[in-house]
Amino acid sequence: MEIWHNPRCSKSRAAKQRLDESNVEYTERRYLDDVPTFEELDHVLELLDKQPWEIARKKEAAYPVTLEHDRAKWIEHMVANPSLIERPIIIDGDSARIER
Repeated sequence: MEIWHNPRCSKSRAAKQRLDESNVEYTERRYLDDVPTFEELDHVLELLDKQPWEIARKKEAAYPVTLEHDRAKWIEHMVANPSLIERPIIIDGDSARIER
């Protein structure tokens, strides 16, 4: 299990705390520092059954208001601007979910 975590985000901290309290083994990935590759983000999107614009944080300054819904272009933009990636994302084998 892996959590894509941003320690400055309250939702992310709460999700990490729930994992800690449940005593499950997981890897913490601070995705702003250890940015996912195009392939990794594409794979996680497939696990989530989402398009990149569906998990983009709309209030971020880097949000591409005029970018067409082209999956590859969005993924490239999100890899270049990882703060756009909604958090936290928990990946567990062949499934993933965004904690709310």
